[in-house]
Amino acid sequence: MRPYLLLTIAAILFTSSPGQAVDLKPETNAAFSRYVQLSEQRMQNDLQSGPFLWTDGLPIQQREEVYERLKQGEVVTQRLETLERGASIPVPGGLIHHWMGVVFIPGANLKQTLALLQGYDQHSRTYAPRVLRSKLIQHNGDDFKVFLRLRETKIVTVVLDTEYDVHFDRLDSTRASSRSYSTRVAEVEGAGQPGEHGKPVGDDSGFLWRLNSYWRFLEHDEGVYVQLEAISLTRDIPDGLGWLIRPFVTSIPRESLVFTLNRTCEALGGKRSVDPIK
Repeated sequence: MRPYLLLTIAAILFTSSPGQAVDLKPETNAAFSRYVQLSEQRMQNDLQSGPFLWTDGLPIQQREEVYERLKQGEVVTQRLETLERGASIPVPGGLIHHWMGVVFIPGANLKQTLALLQGYDQHSRTYAPRVLRSKLIQHNGDDFKVFLRLRETKIVTVVLDTEYDVHFDRLDSTRASSRSYSTRVAEVEGAGQPGEHGKPVGDDSGFLWRLNSYWRFLEHDEGVYVQLEAISLTRDIPDGLGWLIRPFVTSIPRESLVFTLNRTCEALGGKRSVDPIK
């Protein structure tokens, strides 16, 4: 029990202690922007001449195994890292979390799937309990501005008020994509209580500073394949605690991605993965 107790204490210190508040420094933000720039170059190359879905770029035997898992209702995930000239991109004061996930939704079509994702006023129902509130702020053609109040509970609970700029592209009759950029992330103090208030943006516990999401949709095999790639930025782990809480911190982005894909699948009538965190 002692290791678990230490993990719990460290996690609480990391996510909620005022003494652990940190600033989002310009160099941290710049490193994230550089990482995103290089990642999006790869994404654009894939759209133009590479595999549309990440799974189609796998070696044939692995690809067949992955598609079998998808047909059985599993969310298949992969941790990614974008390199620059073959080396990791340093992120002073921060951590970048980069995950890919794919799910297959039998019986769904592209039109239904896009309507669900663009129904932002309903996201607090579709993606409860991680999304507490949702609101479409502005809509102009394929562009959306969205508000989401997020809740993450793992030992402790963190509530965030977030806003995003989202753009959708309908590529052809069977394919579409979208990209979402967080424009504001504010940690909420005393959420749900009369005196609740947002902490200064970038001056908080550092649970989440930035979040970019990239979706691809393919209608095929009498259903829809949904791919979600997420790149997020959090504070770095305090000195001396990395070995203890890094697994805790790095597990949250993947769990959030799997949850989102599972709920998307459920909302469209698909079967939820039996073991979504496997």
